[in-house]
Amino acid sequence: MVEHLPFAAKVAANYARRTGHPKEDLEQLAAIGLIKASRRYDIHRPGRSPNHFIAYARPFVNGEITHYLRDKGFLISVPGRWRELHARGQKLLREGVPTDHIPQQLGLSGQRWAEISAACAVRVIAIANLAE
Repeated sequence: MVEHLPFAAKVAANYARRTGHPKEDLEQLAAIGLIKASRRYDIHRPGRSPNHFIAYARPFVNGEITHYLRDKGFLISVPGRWRELHARGQKLLREGVPTDHIPQQLGLSGQRWAEISAACAVRVIAIANLAE
């Protein structure tokens, strides 16, 4: 299993680059995924060999990291109404409306517009594509 730690580090680096989460934390999770995979991998099963371990372990490694990101609230859900208002505000900005006039144009307070902008600025990641 130790010889596969560079693979786990590579997967963790991909997630870290895309999420901004500390790489070291994600490497630990990836190593846990490797441990879980190694415990379940049966080399004596037909079609299995040490060379196929990475293919077997990949879902375990990805799963540990994605479960952590999901459970720790990294991926947020923004209400549909907020996404709609944010899109309308971005359109107004592209049309040249000054930033300080956007909340008024949308019928919002400046504070509410700031909340919506902050929530919609968080980049939600596509989990399925991270490990590639």
